[in-house]
Amino acid sequence: MPLDARFDGYTNLSIELRDNGVAIVSLNRAAKRNALDMATIDELVSFFGSAHRDGVRAVVLRGEGDHFCAGLDLIEHWKADRTPDEFMHVCLRWHEAFNKMEYGGVPVIAALKGAVVGGGLELASAAHIRVMDQTTYFALPEGQRGIFTGGGATIRVSDLVGKARMIDMILTGRVYQGQEAVDLGLAQYITEGSSFDMALELADKAAANLPLTNFAICSAVSHMQNMSAMDAAYAESVVAGMVNTQPAARERLEAFANKTGARIRPNS
Repeated sequence: MPLDARFDGYTNLSIELRDNGVAIVSLNRAAKRNALDMATIDELVSFFGSAHRDGVRAVVLRGEGDHFCAGLDLIEHWKADRTPDEFMHVCLRWHEAFNKMEYGGVPVIAALKGAVVGGGLELASAAHIRVMDQTTYFALPEGQRGIFTGGGATIRVSDLVGKARMIDMILTGRVYQGQEAVDLGLAQYITEGSSFDMALELADKAAANLPLTNFAICSAVSHMQNMSAMDAAYAESVVAGMVNTQPAARERLEAFANKTGARIRPNS
């Protein structure tokens, strides 16, 4: 159950806000392998639309049960028998949810396990960092289901693995696992233990950054990727002008100048 009144009313998401501002957001439909129905998408829009204003400093996104997310709730979709116009607006709502994740300015770390397929991979690809465990597998089975991606695979998944591999995944149902998935960019980390534990550790590190710095990292970078090189260079300069002169950074810069700040060292 949510531990903060700001997060009352959620049913398909379970939300816990820790003292350091890290929110643990759990997809709460384990019996459906956390398939995304419209109610879940609406809750994702609501949470990520206000996370920054609610003081959330980082998010760990996970799934209850054995799987992260099996994608679109195909049973709901089949029963709804939607018109083309109706399903187009379903897809636009998905894009709204995932855009609020990617561009919202709060670091989102996805703790992956089991199925990360179809819309579940689209959801994961909207996170800024993805951590997988040894059970995690990635696929885009839309081709075999007689449907097409509608939640951003053509944008984000193709950015991660390239257009040709993304098309191959949809056409053939190809599944990626293990180190190969990391090498392709589907995840940045793989662990022998709990992906949640590693994701939480990373979220704690991110939450210790200054909020304005994180906002720039987790919003401006994505916006700049959509610009021409000249426009991106200008936007980067403007953002750096604001972030690099923020009063809250003075203490950290002073610690660096006095050699009392944390040292950056290679991994041993």
